[in-house]
Amino acid sequence: MRKTIALVAPLALAALHASAFADPPKLSDGRFVTADGMTLYTFDKDTTPGVSACTGGCMSNWPAATASPTDKPTGDWTLIPSADGKQQWTYKGHPLYRYAADKQTGDTKGDGFKEIWHIARP
Repeated sequence: MRKTIALVAPLALAALHASAFADPPKLSDGRFVTADGMTLYTFDKDTTPGVSACTGGCMSNWPAATASPTDKPTGDWTLIPSADGKQQWTYKGHPLYRYAADKQTGDTKGDGFKEIWHIARP
């Protein structure tokens, strides 16, 4: 019995650990969303490709769309270091963000916020 537990416990821990990470963004209804369907946004102040201008307090309302350690960039999708030290998804060099006020799948409350935040689209 102890041998079985000793063998199964590390596998269960690995599965739990892997599920805590984000999946790559996907396209839904003409906009990019997280794996769980939350809308992603771009920030007009991100003027240098591959560099996020959202730091400090900005990150509280606009957290980075983070990647898991196993995610790999491909094509127009790349990864950059985010301000919190994780890897952040970019599309065609534009860093992607979530909006803290979006509470449900399909919410787009951040679109047009202060005229500098926009839904991320292909």
